[in-house]
Amino acid sequence: MLLLGSADWATISSLATAGGTLVLAVATFASVRSSNRSARLAEVALREQRRPVLAQSRFDDPVQKIMFAEGRWVRPAGGRGVAEHVDGNVYLALSLRNVGAGIAVPQSWTITAGRSTAATAHRPEDDFRVQTRDLYIPAGDIGMWQGALRDQRDAICPAIGAAIDARETLTIELLYSDQVGEQRTITRFALTPYGDGEDWIASVVRHWFLDRPAPRSEDESQAAAERLLQQIAAAREAAEAEEDAHVALGEAEEAEAEAEGARGNGGEPAQREPVPRPGEQPQA
Repeated sequence: MLLLGSADWATISSLATAGGTLVLAVATFASVRSSNRSARLAEVALREQRRPVLAQSRFDDPVQKIMFAEGRWVRPAGGRGVAEHVDGNVYLALSLRNVGAGIAVPQSWTITAGRSTAATAHRPEDDFRVQTRDLYIPAGDIGMWQGALRDQRDAICPAIGAAIDARETLTIELLYSDQVGEQRTITRFALTPYGDGEDWIASVVRHWFLDRPAPRSEDESQAAAERLLQQIAAAREAAEAEEDAHVALGEAEEAEAEAEGARGNGGEPAQREPVPRPGEQPQA
């Protein structure tokens, strides 16, 4: 009996030790897991504190000026940009505001003639031109971006020059990062001519995060943009159909009036004023 009791106490002691070790292991695992989660949250918070987001500046922001290598100065006002075609060279600039929490550092850029909608993807990174000048745009403040095309052998240079001369909309995509070269983002800007002068209005079209998922689903954003374009096209077609129906009705009424006038004038057709199209002023 004494030997059996001694063996039972030894077994119980071993089991108790094993149980305590298991509890300690579980507690250690939970603590390490919690620490890892806290570290990840701290890392995310740090990244968000450094994330830049570029947009056009406000219209009431002050005029900024920047010089190109040739000594040429440009002065875009708030919410505007510059697009100049001089002696075969193209000079571009944007007045920007950093609405993010970190410093924005432009890394590269690309440009196309015409308007690119939010439904189209950004250009491949291989198409971007490296920024030759260091530009830093502080968080919560305004800054400038500049770019130039000078190589006449590059097909894009004369094409953009012709678009500027014709006062066509330009699409500029900027690739930028935070101050340590991370959190790369592409922002698409539309540079739209305004009025009869040399004003160009800058406006953001879309943002893409390259190193992490964007806050909005890529598929949902593209689908929404495509639906909007379809609605605009349908509204345009409906307006054109209504205009054609109005013109056809006017022509029918005119033909009927001429026929009635011919019967009343002994066979001579009556003179009728043409029916104006919607939006046109009747002739005096």
